[in-house]
Amino acid sequence: MSARFGVVVFPGSNCEQDVVYALRFLGYDAAYIWHQDIDLSAYDALVLPGGFSHGDYLRCGAIARFAPAMEAVRRFAELGGPVIGICNGFQILTEAQLLPGALLRNRGLKFICETVPLRVELSVCQWLDLPAGAVVRIPINHNEGNYVCDPETLAGMEVRGQIVLRYCEPDGSRAPEGSAPNGALDDIAGICNESGTVFGLMPHPERVVDGIAGLTDGAAFFAAIARRIEEMVA
Repeated sequence: MSARFGVVVFPGSNCEQDVVYALRFLGYDAAYIWHQDIDLSAYDALVLPGGFSHGDYLRCGAIARFAPAMEAVRRFAELGGPVIGICNGFQILTEAQLLPGALLRNRGLKFICETVPLRVELSVCQWLDLPAGAVVRIPINHNEGNYVCDPETLAGMEVRGQIVLRYCEPDGSRAPEGSAPNGALDDIAGICNESGTVFGLMPHPERVVDGIAGLTDGAAFFAAIARRIEEMVA
């Protein structure tokens, strides 16, 4: 039985089709969930895609956080269901307090669209099982990707293994002045909750699964959780 992914669509989302295409390309079942839907019982895992939910008014994700589907997403996550938020989806997860911290305007106040190296950290994240220290190349495409949190939260995430990805140099090292093109605290590109089931990241793995752009590094971001789901069903 193939893992079934539900992709939540908000007014202003624009990456939901990329996500569904990527999941189906990888052989998984994927369907759209409108932001007003509250029955998520048909899905094994949920994806909050990138875009500009509700035009990014107030703050990115601040309005989407109140969508009826988000209360259902919260219940799904509290029961241990796997959830991934990509770019705007990550912003929504922080606004909903399903993940700690916040995403601010990029350093330099400019939109960034480029492919960047990311270093996989030793974490409890269940969405990714690449070895710590592995470097992947994934596109970023955002204006508010500057991750911040207070020092106590950062220290706690480090201890609990919640930091999943960091921006890095091509060889996996981190520049003394920081490697995050958006100015993110501690070069953080992706984090998870304490159980590793809720994962948020600014880069777009769904855009590099089929090799058309010359990369397939994004496939690993969905394969691990799909494999775990299928093992549980079996």
